[in-house]
Amino acid sequence: MRLILLLLSFSLIHSAVAQDTPANFDEELASKLGVDDYGMKNYIFVLLKTGDTEIADKDSLNALFRGHFENMEAMAESGKLALSGPFGKNDRVYRGLFILNAESNEEAMQLLNNDQAIAAGVFDVELTPWYGSAALPVFQKTHDKIARKKP
Repeated sequence: MRLILLLLSFSLIHSAVAQDTPANFDEELASKLGVDDYGMKNYIFVLLKTGDTEIADKDSLNALFRGHFENMEAMAESGKLALSGPFGKNDRVYRGLFILNAESNEEAMQLLNNDQAIAAGVFDVELTPWYGSAALPVFQKTHDKIARKKP
C-alpha cells in the first residue's frame, strides 16, 4: 500500500512538473538565447535624447548620422542590438531608443562609444536595466526580411 501511495505521489508530482513546460518548448533555442524559466532576460534600455551639440554644417551632420547608422548595423550584426527605433516629434528631447543585449551599463557604454553622433554630443543617452522577452534578438532577422530599404 505504501508503494502504491509513493508511486501515486511521484506520478502527481511528475505530472505537475511536466505541465510547467509547454509541449512546443525549444530547449536549443532557449539555450542559444540565454532565457530564464519565463523566456525572459536582462537587457539595457537606452533612451536617446537630443544632446548639447548643434551641428550647423549639413555635410558634417550627415556624416555623424551615417556613423550612427553604421554603429547600429554593427551592433545588430554582432547580436548586441535587440531593438531600435526613433520617436516621433514630442515635447521632450526624446529622439529614439535602443534595447541592447548587454550585461551591464559599462558594456552598453562601450557599444555606444562607437556611435559618432553620441560621441559628438548630438545625442545624449540614458541607460536603464530592462527585463524583457529573450526573443528580441531574433526579431531583427524577421525585420530584415520585410524592410525594402535601410536607413
